[in-house]
Amino acid sequence: MHCLQKFFFVLLVLGIGVQHVSPFRVVSWNVENLFDTVHDVGFNDNEFLPGSERHWNSHRYWQKLNDIARVLVAVSDDDGRLPDLVGLCEVENDSVIHALTRRSLLRRLTYDYVVTHSEDERGVDVALLYAPASFRLCEHRSLRVPSRAHGLRATRDILYAKGLVLAGGGVDTLHVFVAHLPSRVSGQEGDRNRMLAANTLWQAVDSVQAAGASKIVVMGDFNADANDPVFRKISLQLTDDRKALGSYCFRGFWQWIDHILVSPEIASKAMARPLVLPWLVEENRTYGGIMPKRTFRGVTYHGGVSDHLPLVLDLKW
Repeated sequence: MHCLQKFFFVLLVLGIGVQHVSPFRVVSWNVENLFDTVHDVGFNDNEFLPGSERHWNSHRYWQKLNDIARVLVAVSDDDGRLPDLVGLCEVENDSVIHALTRRSLLRRLTYDYVVTHSEDERGVDVALLYAPASFRLCEHRSLRVPSRAHGLRATRDILYAKGLVLAGGGVDTLHVFVAHLPSRVSGQEGDRNRMLAANTLWQAVDSVQAAGASKIVVMGDFNADANDPVFRKISLQLTDDRKALGSYCFRGFWQWIDHILVSPEIASKAMARPLVLPWLVEENRTYGGIMPKRTFRGVTYHGGVSDHLPLVLDLKW
């Protein structure tokens, strides 16, 4: 069955009309080291095993999964609809996303997903959760950043997904990219690798635009603010709500290093905002104010969900 036919079949089964009056809600979130407790052969995940210094175990793992699920449920709109798309960064593998969507508090909420399989030495990947009733997946693939070919450390793949959405009473095609660019901790090598990953991403965006794509969403952890060179000469628009706190707090300073970008055809006055929930933040006793409550402080278990806040953006076609 053709992708478009499948989409209308799902709508018919679920009893959904073609008028999509609710906003199309997108969430982007770095969930900070979502690792399971089993060694992933070929990758250095030793710090998140039961016998490690962190003492990562099944109880803590399932607590984190259910906390992530609870946040996504809290992002439901006024009609109780869950986010249509959720881009997740810093997930270990397919296993943890399967557990999140099939065995956590999300298990009855019908999310499907796709995930990359990167060469990153820790085995860290990115994933996309999608609601089949509002995003019908047609194709997806991982985009490999050619880091090793440039003498750099292998980094996370970029995830590309193409799907059908309800738009203006009809059906349109949406192209989605989820990226987690290399961090700044590696100095000049990290800067080179981050720029290489960014170029790989923007070349892919240019490619789908050249093929006629008009509706594009790019989201993820860019490890860069809006003024960074990784965002120069791009055709998409940043949606950061700069009046809001930001997505990440470093030594008391809130920063925007997570972003959602959209093509001009679907840009609107809506802005991406960080989700500030009581159980996602805590008092910053060193610098004042609040900060995300992370899972670990150093190697000491702290019980939080992530050191990043999720971003939420509502799109209206």
